[in-house]
Amino acid sequence: MNAFRDRLANLAAMRVLFTTWAWPSHLYAMVPLAKALRATGHHVRVATQPGLLPAVRAAGLPARPAGRDVDTVSMFRDILTGGRKPGPPRVLSVFGAVAEAMAGDLVDEVRRWQPDLVVSDPTCWAGPLAAAVSGTPVRRLLYGLDLLSAFRDDVVSALGPLAGRLGVPGADPYATPAISPLPPSLRDGGAEQAMRYVPYNGPGRPVRLSGPPRNRQRICVTWGHTMSRLGARFFLADPVVSALAHRTDVEIVVAVTPAQRALLPSPPPSVRIVESVPLHRLLPHCRAVIAHGGAGSMLTALAAGLPQVLVPQLPDHRAHAARLAATGSAIVVPPDLTGLEAAVTAVLDDPARATAAGKLRAEMLAQPSPAEVAMAISPFEGDIHARRSDGRCGSPSDQEVSAGRPRVLGRPVLGPGRSGGPAGHR
Repeated sequence: MNAFRDRLANLAAMRVLFTTWAWPSHLYAMVPLAKALRATGHHVRVATQPGLLPAVRAAGLPARPAGRDVDTVSMFRDILTGGRKPGPPRVLSVFGAVAEAMAGDLVDEVRRWQPDLVVSDPTCWAGPLAAAVSGTPVRRLLYGLDLLSAFRDDVVSALGPLAGRLGVPGADPYATPAISPLPPSLRDGGAEQAMRYVPYNGPGRPVRLSGPPRNRQRICVTWGHTMSRLGARFFLADPVVSALAHRTDVEIVVAVTPAQRALLPSPPPSVRIVESVPLHRLLPHCRAVIAHGGAGSMLTALAAGLPQVLVPQLPDHRAHAARLAATGSAIVVPPDLTGLEAAVTAVLDDPARATAAGKLRAEMLAQPSPAEVAMAISPFEGDIHARRSDGRCGSPSDQEVSAGRPRVLGRPVLGPGRSGGPAGHR
């Protein structure tokens, strides 16, 4: 315990600015590391579009507005209904619009607060751009697969006019180091810093579930936050429940937000609806998950060691679902739900499915926790010396001075493996 206190005393008291755009699941992926950094004495802010500020504050984190809201829901709906087309992913236009909306305010926030480190959502390109303007070190905090890094040239081209106006022509948001919550078997071959996935699914009420009825296995059906925002016809929880309601070997529990409750107008009496219950509190009571393929739901189910049936519709959901299915811990079903019943039977009755999910859970638990990463993460000492010697790191904030907390230098970022141990599986 004394050694732990001594280590805490020697850690950097940094200012760390987290940046994301107004999509709750992207924020949720950042909360565990942000809270771990605060717990080790760092000063944290989250800069985001106005529409996400209430969710940031509900997570207990300081929030700063950045830019204006963009109608990303309509943009995603157009992508979903427009079919697949050749060329760069159409989602680049969505994230480009978000970057245009946020960049000016983020540049001002970085100049004003002078953070020692920017931690950015990989699709919030304004974060790395604002960091580049001031020469601030930056890390990308992934929420799943690093899918858009394969289109770096297209991203740089799309950002060209904005980057030029900001004075950082050719800036590449994907040239920065990344922190990944994925277990090694799901990661790409890049040199991401590994971090254990710790579920944060938003605030909510506790769940009270007794054991399932005799001779029944409990399945959780969840459709995340994204699909219901795009339209009721993309929220497939209701047809999934209808397709399985006749089965006497399962108990179905559907996890919904208050806004989604109306999309399940007449659930069968045997189906239980739970509202505003964070997934990580519900899933330990279940045997399997049926979901849409979003990274947050997928990783939360893996943290509970559960096999999954996935029904992806968006491109990134299809990519995550395919990667998980390749491990044997999930089965992918098309949106018309062909093969749903057989898939549910397989994930419940085939022990190999649960074994594969358990192996991924073990891989996740073997990775450094957010607290361990927070204990080691800092800009390289040379970066800090340079920034402070040329005046780019200003005086402590009023809050820091009032707390009597000095700002001291930290230590380098952890490598892909644990500190003091071998490099992790790539």
